[in-house]
Amino acid sequence: MPSSSLVIVSRCTIFPDHKSTINSLRLSVSDLPMLSCQYIQKGVLLPAPPLSSADLISLLKLSLSKTLSHFPALAGRLQTNAAGHVHIVCNDAGVEFSHAKAPHLSVGALLPPPEQDIPAAFRRFFQFDSTLSYAGHSKPLVAVQVTELNDGIFVGCTVNHAVVDGTSFWNFFNTYAEVARGAKNVSRSPVFGRDTVFDSPEVLPLPEGGPSATFSGDEPLREKIFRFSREAILRLKLRANNPARKPAKSGPEILGKQSNDSWEANYNGKKKDPTAEISSFQSLSAQLWRSVTRARNLNENKTTTFRMAVNCRHRLEPRLEPLYFGNLIQSIPTTAPAGELLSNDLSWGADQLHRNVVAHDDATVRRGVKDWESNPRLFPLGNFDGAMITMGSSPRFPMYDNDFGWGRPLAVRSGRANKFDGKISAFPGPDGDGGVDLEVVLAPETMAGLENDYEFMQYVS
Repeated sequence: MPSSSLVIVSRCTIFPDHKSTINSLRLSVSDLPMLSCQYIQKGVLLPAPPLSSADLISLLKLSLSKTLSHFPALAGRLQTNAAGHVHIVCNDAGVEFSHAKAPHLSVGALLPPPEQDIPAAFRRFFQFDSTLSYAGHSKPLVAVQVTELNDGIFVGCTVNHAVVDGTSFWNFFNTYAEVARGAKNVSRSPVFGRDTVFDSPEVLPLPEGGPSATFSGDEPLREKIFRFSREAILRLKLRANNPARKPAKSGPEILGKQSNDSWEANYNGKKKDPTAEISSFQSLSAQLWRSVTRARNLNENKTTTFRMAVNCRHRLEPRLEPLYFGNLIQSIPTTAPAGELLSNDLSWGADQLHRNVVAHDDATVRRGVKDWESNPRLFPLGNFDGAMITMGSSPRFPMYDNDFGWGRPLAVRSGRANKFDGKISAFPGPDGDGGVDLEVVLAPETMAGLENDYEFMQYVS
């Protein structure tokens, strides 16, 4: 695929169309550890718009300017004061906007058959590659790249990870699309309050010039999308909750929502306690944990780790605003010896994940904050012992709500940021029917083993 044909046509700074009324926002206990993480890179592949190139770029620039007035923090910069506290200074410094053209790339070429890897061309649809979030002291906190293809466009959004988590990222992206569609008033205004348990006077010690990445980023990797239909996920859930039963082809469940990181099942119209059973997403995660561990051929005594990021907004008591702007996540690691994970059935590993997620309540969140305050540190992103899996993003995020005025996205894809052996990102399926796409990043030999793992592949569409 001739990805080298991509050309940057223009680059400029976009400013909010109204002055910010917010002075600054102090980075929280959940924001600060992300200073060593790379900017988030996510984007949407869209059908060709019924607009000329000039009109398209004009629309997207104007819409971005209007959107930034609702998200003034994103048009600012990071600043560390004399006491060592890092703030977002809402100074209306603006964000970067790039217009690119790749006329030799088509939608069909970018969406190959499911047995093929993700095309490398997607990596060129984003700005700020390998940029750590600490760089927000001097660089824009957002960079949008609009790439015109032969028969479609790609809108790639790169945002500082010390400023947003997935919830805030997609709220910004959704609002951008909503404004482009012509909305006079946005439907989901962010909440910028900082009066939470995550706001702390503690200082994160940082080396002069800022932190370094916690993973090399140089190792050979393969990236692939594995698609799971709603029916396949329900079969996994039935197997995880009924280990003695033979997996069924379908179940009576209706897939519903449980929380920001799992779903609640309804049986015959009656809601069940969402914590009483292993969720669909926990079941899918457990299967991935088993199969990747098997593909790695680890010693049976080797400790494996499955790390999940969870949204804390609804876990605190009282609950925080769902549209709280910033990072409000914590990481839940679940560990098990490789031999024990693989010698038991799916329900065993799924139960380990389930227990950890259910136990992560208000008290656990607050203990996590206190633990960080006693030892301020950066988030250790990576696979340090060859036996780790990190699950990021969420199929609950409204990624396919990004209709800019001429149709829903055809696909959601990411750039090269924060990728290492064992990094998984969960996206909703494109059909909106409860399916899930897993973006799986693995060492080439591990990916080959996963592709030949029948227990895993029998559920892949």
